[in-house]
Amino acid sequence: MTEPENTTRPDLPDHLSIDPRSPHHVAAVFEHDVGIRLNGKERFDVSEYCVSEGWIKVPAGKTLDRKGNPLLIKIKGTVEAFYK
Repeated sequence: MTEPENTTRPDLPDHLSIDPRSPHHVAAVFEHDVGIRLNGKERFDVSEYCVSEGWIKVPAGKTLDRKGNPLLIKIKGTVEAFYK
């Protein structure tokens, strides 16, 4: 059984970031739960993704940069973005 499409949700962009200072941040998308799969496995720690280039950025443990933001590492693979 498929659920009916919700027309109030905006389309998920190809490149999205959770950082409000980023040019790839779209606040309207974050009003809904967004899920990310990398190589078929759902990830819950994604800070930024790009579907067309096939990468996600995740925090590297508890390491911080000099501005106090988490240090991010890039992981490559097949990326799928979806609404939960």
